Amino acid sequence: MQVLKSLIGRIEACIAFSGRIVSWMTLLLVLVVVYDVFTRYVLSASSVAVQELEWHLFALIFLLAAAVTLQKDKHVRVDVLYSRFSEKQKALVTIAGTILFLVPFCVVVIISSMPFVQNYWMILESSPDPGGLPYRFLLKAAIPVGFFLVLLQGVASFLRAVLVLVGNPVNSTSQP
Repeated sequence: MQVLKSLIGRIEACIAFSGRIVSWMTLLLVLVVVYDVFTRYVLSASSVAVQELEWHLFALIFLLAAAVTLQKDKHVRVDVLYSRFSEKQKALVTIAGTILFLVPFCVVVIISSMPFVQNYWMILESSPDPGGLPYRFLLKAAIPVGFFLVLLQGVASFLRAVLVLVGNPVNSTSQP
């Protein structure tokens, strides 16, 4: 049991670290948007690179924050019945949902996105717009990375639920 608890702790520490990175990216996105609005409406200047940077950051935030959202149990769920379940019933729902939906979906996205990502890495894709950002292939690589993080957190949630079922639950995480 101690090995499982240690594994859960390591996975969740990794996910929490990615969450801290995402929080800084969010601050950066706010600053970039403020800069874009200022230059566009006050200085009457616009930059394709700044506009692309906005959606690049947003995409990274969305992809990398999904695992943190799952970790903190803030994902979308219909709580009409779930909120009334006992801890063991909630653990069973988590196990079933992880096995039937989360793992297969993540695996399909990771596997199906790899050729797409590899193609853009081979050609070193950049923005087709004049003045746009180079290295767009790096953004595409965030797709399998984001879903791998969700898969990792799904494994931690699954293991946490198994420990609840066997009567040896892990203490709640206290990440920021």
